[in-house]
Amino acid sequence: MKIAISKTKLSLIVSSALLIAACSNQNNETTNTMANINAPVAKKVPHEMVIHNHTRVDDYYWMRDDSRTNPEILAHLAAENDYTTAQLKHTEAMQEQIFEEIKNRIEKDDNSVPTREGDFYYSRQMQGENEYPIYVRATDFSGSNLEVLLDVNELAKEHDYYDARGLSASPDGKLLAYGEDTVSRRIYTMLFKDIAGNTLLDDKLEGTSGSVVWGNDNKTIYYIKKDPQTLLGYQVFRHTLGTSQADDEMVYEESNKSYYTGISKSKDGSSVFIWHSSTEASGVSVIDANNAKAMPKKFIEREEGHEYSVSKLNDWYYISTNWQATNFRLMKVNTKNLGDKTKWQDVIPANDAVKLENYELFTDHLVYQQRENGISRVTIQQISTGKEQQLSFNDTAYSLSLYGNNEIDNEALRLYYASFTTPGTHYDVDLTSFNKTQLKQTKVLGDFDSNNYASERIFVKARDGKQVPVSLVYRKDKFKKDGTNPLYQYAYGSYGNTIDPYFSVSRLSLLDRGFVYAIAHIRGSEMLGRPWYEDGKKLTKMNTFTDFIDVTKDLTAQGYGDKDKVFAAGGSAGGLLMGAIINMAPELYKGIAAAVPFVDVVTTMLDESIPLTTNEFKEWGNPKDKIYYEYMMTYSPYDQIKAQNYPNILVTTGLHDSQVQYFEPMKWVAKLREYKTDDNLLVFKTDMEAGHGGASGRFKRIHDTALQYSFFIDLLNKG
Repeated sequence: MKIAISKTKLSLIVSSALLIAACSNQNNETTNTMANINAPVAKKVPHEMVIHNHTRVDDYYWMRDDSRTNPEILAHLAAENDYTTAQLKHTEAMQEQIFEEIKNRIEKDDNSVPTREGDFYYSRQMQGENEYPIYVRATDFSGSNLEVLLDVNELAKEHDYYDARGLSASPDGKLLAYGEDTVSRRIYTMLFKDIAGNTLLDDKLEGTSGSVVWGNDNKTIYYIKKDPQTLLGYQVFRHTLGTSQADDEMVYEESNKSYYTGISKSKDGSSVFIWHSSTEASGVSVIDANNAKAMPKKFIEREEGHEYSVSKLNDWYYISTNWQATNFRLMKVNTKNLGDKTKWQDVIPANDAVKLENYELFTDHLVYQQRENGISRVTIQQISTGKEQQLSFNDTAYSLSLYGNNEIDNEALRLYYASFTTPGTHYDVDLTSFNKTQLKQTKVLGDFDSNNYASERIFVKARDGKQVPVSLVYRKDKFKKDGTNPLYQYAYGSYGNTIDPYFSVSRLSLLDRGFVYAIAHIRGSEMLGRPWYEDGKKLTKMNTFTDFIDVTKDLTAQGYGDKDKVFAAGGSAGGLLMGAIINMAPELYKGIAAAVPFVDVVTTMLDESIPLTTNEFKEWGNPKDKIYYEYMMTYSPYDQIKAQNYPNILVTTGLHDSQVQYFEPMKWVAKLREYKTDDNLLVFKTDMEAGHGGASGRFKRIHDTALQYSFFIDLLNKG
């Protein structure tokens, strides 16, 4: 299926299609009082859907077209973009002001901290006005002999959208593999470069997931091919450099469409891992990286409900597993007992109050990361003696992640730390002395002073008695806790994805204008462990939405925000959250921003041809089962739209979105326009070159943030 079309062709299609929109809008009687322009009104074509003896009629089903070349659809999207531009034209100066504020806080020459892999230290440079990074390496940490691997700015010049990912050097360091996507559908072409000669090899691997794993002979490549329709990566191929992709050998094919497939290499370089991941089960297959003809062997047989991951250290596999451990535990097994779960031994025992989140192995050290009562902590243990030390940090709540620990013989642990008030900070922690060395802290240009800001962590009682954690940040001199501040509330709340308090230079533009910013750690995340996630998925999904609403009510009751100045934002599954709360409690919110929102839940989950649907059944349920269908219908934002007042709403998407198809928000907006009984603003912007992650380029993305912030601030100024 061909999805990409040239910019010129797209322009011609849109231009001709605009004539259709112009004629259609002549009959539009819905006039927004905020500007002298008619809101686009989509045609209605009744489409009947019957399942479980229940009939739905969808008047906007005709918008579900994945060709992305339909003139009528492109015309309607263009009309929506024009309407948005007209409605928000008076905010353009503010948008530019906020854009410049944010951009001017960012250090233009900003290099990442080098990480060691093999004989080299790899890093990324951002220079001047460049939108994209330059990837470099050196033979020492200080970078005394820097070598440019890839200048993405040069590669992106001829494209409206460009994404390079999966950079990976061959074991001998002579070749570089990288993937490129010029459409934003997350389907990548893998290219190979001779680093010394700065020339591309003839090899080109099409339709991949965007990364490879090298065999140890420096010429064998393992990669994943994606289904062009569903976008599932489901086949693992072995390629030999210098041969045609058509001759590649398929070494694994995933037949169960509810599983994602991934690949990586063990830290000791001996094994290629194939990862099999669904929402409620996982598995691993192992390939000998030294044998170019080896076939994968199952680590153990896959079991429904069993999730695990593995690492290798000498003759031992370490396993993070939920086997008889709701919050996971760490176990190990000797390599000679591969496939025998009865031989697994406890390393970090199960604890119902503490979630095991991550771990790293070194020559004689185990580092493990746990979460207790919502707070992440890291412990370093010497394997030979059992001696251990837990690391400490100053903030009461923070973000903490381990990264760049690629080599087993590292003498230090690399980690990243940030909080609402502490800019991102990179540390090396000595594995023996436990001393922390700060390698870098993100510079915030201008008059930023962290002492001007304060953060809090509180718990809000939900309607069923559960205590929901909430992280808050505000500017001290603009917050009196008297119920007069505007409140910006954010959440995600799905897939067990936990959003810890993190630093944001963009957010300062809100805080400096008196906003209180809150992250609601609602059910559906794993902020309070695995049970917190289980209590916000499938047949308990409603808890996600009611938690968010209850947090809003409590924060305004406690004086953290003015009940008439509450704004909320979320993207993707967080966009589903936005859609649900405005159906359930629209009166609580003055403005909503929904980015790439997953709002047509039932219809999408009934269509297995739509990308990634089958992998989602264990998250949302399969509506082909009546119990899930009926439950989804109670919260599906599109299906629950009714004649009532709605808040002011900004909806954004990308035409080439690979995760949530553009027609979901398109349909949602059309139906909202039909049913809403208010004069509040409803605007919908589609980036015709972008996908799920928005625009490519570090400064281009700021425009999206400036648009959302100015939308909210303008509403605030209007009273």
